[in-house]
Amino acid sequence: MSEISERIVADLLFARTGQQLTEARRWRIQTALAGLFRERGIANIDQLVCLLAEPRESGLAQDVVEALLNNETYFFRDRLMFDLLAREVLPDLAAKRAETKRLAIWSAGCSTGQEALSLAMLFADQPERWAGWKVDILGTDISGKAVAAARRGVYSQFEIQRGLGVTQMLRWFEEGTHGWTPHGELSRRVRFDRRNVLDEPPHPGRFDLVLCRNVLLYFERANRMRAFDHLARATADDGWLMIGAGETASGQTTAFAPACDTSGLYRRIAPNTVSQSAWPDRASAG
Repeated sequence: MSEISERIVADLLFARTGQQLTEARRWRIQTALAGLFRERGIANIDQLVCLLAEPRESGLAQDVVEALLNNETYFFRDRLMFDLLAREVLPDLAAKRAETKRLAIWSAGCSTGQEALSLAMLFADQPERWAGWKVDILGTDISGKAVAAARRGVYSQFEIQRGLGVTQMLRWFEEGTHGWTPHGELSRRVRFDRRNVLDEPPHPGRFDLVLCRNVLLYFERANRMRAFDHLARATADDGWLMIGAGETASGQTTAFAPACDTSGLYRRIAPNTVSQSAWPDRASAG
């Protein structure tokens, strides 16, 4: 019965999140649910499926979904992409928003908050350039547990060392009894909310930069196209999108065009606009 039980669990994840757990990835189920099995005294996946059918176990299904979600993250994950943001994208936006001095950034699939805080550090590391600017970074994730951890903002020694050098760690975080917490300068720029990228997008047309990295690869084609539509609606007509290096927008959407040879970086194509060159003139990028 285990194969049938695995399919039932995979169907549960798909129904609750839109994420697809293909047969090739179902090996994750036993590993991901091991902690839940120990906590609940569940012997195996067959017993789990039987319990899921009981009305008194209504909260178990959400616990299963939470356990199956992949919350892998660390500070400055794929450092080259953050270097590209600092070198090309943020200067371009600084020039475009020079009058308003306001930037809105959406980190979709932010997990426990490291990506949003990494973005905040890009601005904090250049105080003169961003003096007087209002920078709002929204981190969202479908996992309630991940969002709660992001809001709490307390990172273990292991977590704080993943992706951060000693200088950044000591400059922007403070060690306390329970772990490392970000300084107020970072925390003031970020906020977190629970949201699926398949939900209606927050603040349509408002975001100058959207990051949705290593999220879309878990969707089947129909949901991936739906997600791209929501990302496009959330992004300003002259904004930017960054997805994972192993993901592509090719054949999924006409709302974004590749920005350069670097995989994962795209420019928003304004509706009814024919884009001749997606990459900005560096002389005018600020």
